[in-house]
Amino acid sequence: MLVSKLKLSNGMKVLDVGTGTGILISTLAKAVGISGLVVGVDFAEKMVETSKRKFSELQNVRFELRNVEELDYPVGYFDAVTCFGMFPHIENKERALTKIHRVLKSKGKFMIAHTLSSKELRELHSKEAPVIAHDSLPLKVEMSKLLKNSGFVIDYFEDQPRSYICISTKQ
Repeated sequence: MLVSKLKLSNGMKVLDVGTGTGILISTLAKAVGISGLVVGVDFAEKMVETSKRKFSELQNVRFELRNVEELDYPVGYFDAVTCFGMFPHIENKERALTKIHRVLKSKGKFMIAHTLSSKELRELHSKEAPVIAHDSLPLKVEMSKLLKNSGFVIDYFEDQPRSYICISTKQ
């Protein structure tokens, strides 16, 4: 359902930042077809190694050890960027959004998604993981401001129990 909201097609290039174990990879790879490309990046070496093994049969997918705050792909290289379950943990969100904006094509789509709402995540982190209590998902007003400052406009926003989805377009 998440990937379908991006309206991907054959031949597109997608960057999955904070790919982890590659939850979206198979669906993204199918959506862009064999002529497309999905690049999963993560700053955790073990996650990248695990994903490489897990998806070794997919010829249109590659994984790289990278930090989203240091993306150095060519300007306008990707048609879409996904960020599933990782946005709260980005230390410098403004820098990361600037880097994502740079590597995304004009009118490209950027999706931030999580399996918890902003409220649920805040409660979980404050109770069970005080070390990451500050890692949160912005409410719509704050997210809109963050994205606007980085050159994006929100197309779709959902923040409800067990679902946080923000899809924006590069301006």
